Parts: sequence; C-alpha cells; structure tokens
Amino acid sequence: MRGRAGRKGKDVIGESFLCCQKEDMDEVVELLEADLPSVESSMTPEKRGIKRALLEVIAVRLATHVNAIDEYVQRTLLYHTMDRVSLKARVEETINELQTTGQISIDSMGMYEATPLSRATVGACMTPEDGIFVHDELRRALRAFVMDGEMHVFYMFTPVNILSLGDINWQIFRNEIERLDESGMRVLEFVGISPAFVNRMANSGKQLTEDNAEQIQLARIYRRFYAAFQLRDLCNEVPIRTIARKFEIPRGFIQTMAQICEGFAAGMIQFCDTLGWGMLKSVLEHMSDRLKAGARADLLELAQIPFVKSRTARVFWENGLRSLRAVAEAEAKDLVPLLLL
Repeated sequence: MRGRAGRKGKDVIGESFLCCQKEDMDEVVELLEADLPSVESSMTPEKRGIKRALLEVIAVRLATHVNAIDEYVQRTLLYHTMDRVSLKARVEETINELQTTGQISIDSMGMYEATPLSRATVGACMTPEDGIFVHDELRRALRAFVMDGEMHVFYMFTPVNILSLGDINWQIFRNEIERLDESGMRVLEFVGISPAFVNRMANSGKQLTEDNAEQIQLARIYRRFYAAFQLRDLCNEVPIRTIARKFEIPRGFIQTMAQICEGFAAGMIQFCDTLGWGMLKSVLEHMSDRLKAGARADLLELAQIPFVKSRTARVFWENGLRSLRAVAEAEAKDLVPLLLL
C-alpha cells in the first residue's frame, strides 16, 4: 500500500493506492467498506493497562499523591468512557495491588514512592506483571548462573511474551532437549523445565493449559525456552531458512523474533543496571553484542563494519581478514572476490 495522509493545514483528504491480486479483490473491497472500529482506551479492565499507567506515572514522579493520581486519571479517555464510581474503585484496587507486590510504597506523608523494582520495570519498558516475573528469574540467576554454556543467557534474552510467535512443537522441543550437553541440562533443571513433561506432551499431542496463574507462569517458561533454542541457532550463524525449516515455522517469525529479542535484551540490561546487578549486566551485555551481530564471539569485531552481516564476516575470517585493521588495509582487488562468494 502506498499513499499520503495529506499536508497539515493544506489538505482535507488523503489518498492511498492498494495493489492486490485479482482473487483477493472481494476481501479488499470488504475491508475498504467495513466500519471503522471505535476508539477505545487501552486502560480498560479487559486490557489491564491501568496498572502499567499508574506505575509509570508514580515511577517518573508525575503523580505521587492521591490527588495527583485523580487528576491524571481525569485526563484519560477511560475517565470519559467508564462509570466514575467503578473507575475510582478500580484505581484504588490497582494502587493496593502495586503496594502488595512491592512495586510502590507509601510514606508517612501519604506520598507514593517507586521501589527499585518498579524503577527497573519502567526503565526496561515492561508491564508490572512482566517486571515481577523477570525480577524473580534474575534473582534466581544471581544465586546460580550457568556460565559454562550459552543456553541460560539465551533463555534470559528471550522475551517474556513470546505467544505471538506460535505454539510449541513438542516433538521438536524433545529433540532439542536430547541434543543438550550437561551444561544445557543444568539450565533446564534450574529454570524449571521437566524433560519428562516435554516427552508426555510430545506423545499426547496436546498444548499447554493456562487456566490459572500457576499454569500461565509455567507455560511462559516453556515457551521462552523453546524460543531460546531458535535464538541460540541464530546467534551461532545458522541461516534463517535452516532454522525455519528445523522448527517448522515461517522465516518471518525468525526475523521478527530476532528484532524483538534485541529490544528485550536491551531492556534486561537496563533492568540489571537499575537494580545494581553489575556483574549480571556485564554477562548480558557481552551476549547482547552477539545477538545484534547474529554471530559467534570471534566475529564481533568484523560485524562492526557497516552492512557486513555474519555470513560476510565469516568469509572474511576464514580468508585471513580477522580484524578491522586487516580489512581496512586490504586491497580492493582482494576484497571484491570475497564479497561475491
């Protein structure tokens, strides 16, 4: 689709051009003639956005008292679309939840204060629920981080909400577990993955049940670890088409996951920095560079060259160009044949 919305103050209409196949014409016409959905607040109880909104305004000290909170709420779309009594009760309930979970505190003057957890959550652009989950995961990692392998870090860098990238293929999950070394098996045990449970799911053909909070948390762990296998392959220079074929998913899913993981990794590093977990932050930063490059550690320097991806960096490496200086000093007649490989 191509078009323009019009120039502000000059045009009263915009125009767009949509190119499609003839067999898609009926669906396109139906889409163009469909009614526009009503604008709806993202803070409605169904969308659970009010908790994040209140946590953020308290963390950045935009509203630190009940009167300031009320004033903030009155400036939202939700205030004009929801029953006022119900909204007031919802705000009070949300503030109590944030206090119960340790994300805010109230001082003797009745002022709301952000805790280190909430500042880390907001700084990493996470929801309150995701912040608590990540905090618990990182605290466990502080007690015993598996450093003699890569799987623990890749698991940490896998986004918490990975549901949009598809369901788990349990047969593939089982195959990947069987290929893990001793280090990887320790990571499984540490994060709470049961190989016996994976085997049962593979044999039954069922999907995860998410009827309560405990099941939802467990499903989140299994989905993250399954996606971590894909992330591991991506950072070990396995071509995207090979990963897609191996896990039986579209190539676009892999590319989308790589982009999401890069942003999530930055959030995790910021999270550790805010909480003062410097050593864990250093470990994650090193692997974050590999994630950006999509390559092993030996190619990180070459991957800094603009437009040089992991495959080209590996070609340079295998042909003796193993540093930025070596590439800079090479003759064009030596580089061109390598770029054409």
